[in-house]
Amino acid sequence: MDLSVETIPRLPEEASHWRRVALIAGGVAAIELIVLLVVALAFVAKPFAHSGTSDRTHTTGAAATSSAATQARAATTHTPATARKKVVARIPRGRTGVVVLNGNGQYGAASEKAIVVRGLDYPVVHIGDARHRDYPRTIVMYRQGFAGEGYRLARDLGLPRVRVVPLDGLRPSELSGAKLALVIGHIA
Repeated sequence: MDLSVETIPRLPEEASHWRRVALIAGGVAAIELIVLLVVALAFVAKPFAHSGTSDRTHTTGAAATSSAATQARAATTHTPATARKKVVARIPRGRTGVVVLNGNGQYGAASEKAIVVRGLDYPVVHIGDARHRDYPRTIVMYRQGFAGEGYRLARDLGLPRVRVVPLDGLRPSELSGAKLALVIGHIA
């Protein structure tokens, strides 16, 4: 009995060359797919990402002072819910004066928002322009002792808590007796 092993036929050199080319082309296509997935993920994730630097910078009329905004953000986002001190408004809306400032440079933005604020029963003490016109987001600033009123106004306007900060760059004397300042940014 003769048990011979058949040999595998060898492919001609041209067929081996095409196999190598197909493997290289497949590798390049795989790399391109990975790059496209990373770019697509970046575009999809961008609207959901908090722009932390945007919320902390330009929170005031001052150039780049953001210590109060940083402290307010840390107090509202980095402490456990059980450790957070409950901040409540002490005075009614009708006695919580608001200054509405245009911080985005769009004509009439502060006046339009003042109508909304008045509709929520807040007295608008003054409407004007902020020192700068490049606020990326709308923020609520409060005088010392009126954080609860600031959070209530933000909630009434549908703004997140991280957009409520102590007065930073505005002096209480610039508020004409108001307790809060609403600075209208490019994003409501």
